[in-house]
Amino acid sequence: MSHSQLAVTAVGTQANVYFDGKCVSHGVTLADGSKKSVGVILPSQLTFNTGAPEVMETVAGACSVLLPGSTDWQTFGPGQKFDVPGNASFQIKVEGVPYHYICHFGQ
Repeated sequence: MSHSQLAVTAVGTQANVYFDGKCVSHGVTLADGSKKSVGVILPSQLTFNTGAPEVMETVAGACSVLLPGSTDWQTFGPGQKFDVPGNASFQIKVEGVPYHYICHFGQ
């Protein structure tokens, strides 16, 4: 299956809107019961807090990320992923064009 489609059994019809509309996502449940969110972050610098571990997969655009315990920003583009531990916070910076992502929860 391509990155342009996910085989879902349920989609949250109400968007999750964060940071005054700078991040908008929809929750999805796949056929195997796994939970994900599909969204976009507009150009900004934001700090996110996690509950469960997450894998952030870049679909389009790019972002720079300052992960927990790191002092160096890392950049991720289409087809690249980064891991975020549970119960942590990380910073993400999007410049120029919107960053489109799939967040895989509990990975």
